Amino acid sequence: MAGADNYIDWTECELVERVPGKVSGRPIVRGTRILADTIVQDAELGSSLEEIHENYPDLPLADIERLISFAHGYREHRVS
Repeated sequence: MAGADNYIDWTECELVERVPGKVSGRPIVRGTRILADTIVQDAELGSSLEEIHENYPDLPLADIERLISFAHGYREHRVS
């Protein structure tokens, strides 16, 4: 589980939704059961975009890039 420093508010990201009762209402990639935070954590742990895409082949590479970019932008905004 991510700590408070790693928290991302996904409400402004159009790729992410919360559906009550689906994956416990956690932020997921729209139309999937893939946790948005998992994509970002994989990238931060050193997985390449291609490796992440291999693990989630139904998720377009462009969407993976956008999720990671959103998370980094969110965190930079919080720090500044």
